[in-house]
Amino acid sequence: MNHNLENLHPYPFAKMATLLADSKPANGYSEIKLGIGEPKHKPPAFVLDVLSENLDKISRYPTTNGMFELRQTIAHWLEKRFFLNHVDANTQVLPVMGTREAIFSFVQAVVDQDTGEPAVSPTVVMPNPFYQIYEGAAILAQAAPYFVPCTSDNDFKGDYRAVPQEVWARTQLLFVCSPNNPTGSVMTMEDWEYLIRLSDQYGFIIASDECYSELYFDTAPIGLLQACAALGRRDFKNCVVFHSLSKRSNLPGLRSGFVAGDAKILQAYLQYRTYQGCAMPIPHQLASIAAWQDEKHVAHNRALYQEKFALWMSELGQLLELRMPDAGFYFWIKVPEQFDGDDEVFVKALYEQANIHALAGRYLSREVDGNNPGQGFVRVALVASVDESREAIHRVRKLLGA
Repeated sequence: MNHNLENLHPYPFAKMATLLADSKPANGYSEIKLGIGEPKHKPPAFVLDVLSENLDKISRYPTTNGMFELRQTIAHWLEKRFFLNHVDANTQVLPVMGTREAIFSFVQAVVDQDTGEPAVSPTVVMPNPFYQIYEGAAILAQAAPYFVPCTSDNDFKGDYRAVPQEVWARTQLLFVCSPNNPTGSVMTMEDWEYLIRLSDQYGFIIASDECYSELYFDTAPIGLLQACAALGRRDFKNCVVFHSLSKRSNLPGLRSGFVAGDAKILQAYLQYRTYQGCAMPIPHQLASIAAWQDEKHVAHNRALYQEKFALWMSELGQLLELRMPDAGFYFWIKVPEQFDGDDEVFVKALYEQANIHALAGRYLSREVDGNNPGQGFVRVALVASVDESREAIHRVRKLLGA
């Protein structure tokens, strides 16, 4: 077995299962799941219709780089959404079976163990807290994760200016999540420009996880490719983005996303995926085309989240330290003092007294120099229905003694 498997942390939900193993949910309450970021809004019916109408095509092998029609649809969507002049559907877009798998395999493809210095391991820089695939993929690629804390002091985005030069010198890949999971913070043009200049100086790849980019409130977040174009870098040198239909279109089970950006990087990554044998089934591709071509269902989706955020802020804003995210569907909540600021104690109380599932913040982050930036916070995903949200708010108010 790969000895690096021993260095992987248990997944956050496995840690939660251990924490709650001896607990019982509150009697008389139905379960409300706010711990997992799995959308519960209805998927668009027209997408499901396309999927069902083309099930007979499941008998055909799909190509690794997908149908040209899908790549072209994605390229047009990128151009319109991020104000890009031209995205080459043949060289700058690659459909993938969900971004979780793609992020993992991308790290395996781009990390190079030959650093020129036998005692120096390649480094993958990532925010902290973070989507756990970043770290796991880095460890299994025999790279060293370097964590950039996301705290209130840096608007929960991470202070990349504080990263030492010697770290950047050995960095091969930088992960950025914007909008961020779990904090909901969004990168500005100034933030992107700083990282792009660093990439030019040190030669590392920037991988931007933008899976929550369409769940915004007023202003659509700036994407990495958009920042590149604004700087005149239309080849997107050393820059790639990951997008998905999971959150945008409530289609997590479709396992449909894409990687786009630097054609040179994607050419090598496509070769890796060809040997990996991972290709999107044709019915999924046709359904994906329909989803990417429609924005009405996305606007409706945003409106539902906006309604739920407004409910929480109105009903609990005086009882909890709620911070409105810039985008996404998570609240990153500071634990109330009555629970001693302990995120594990708070999520246990939510489960045992209100039958609400939330996620302890410490499970999404790593301790560095004695500090865990997720400790003392809880992630709540507003994925349940509006009615369930009202019920959850009622239970939380009762738990807090309101």
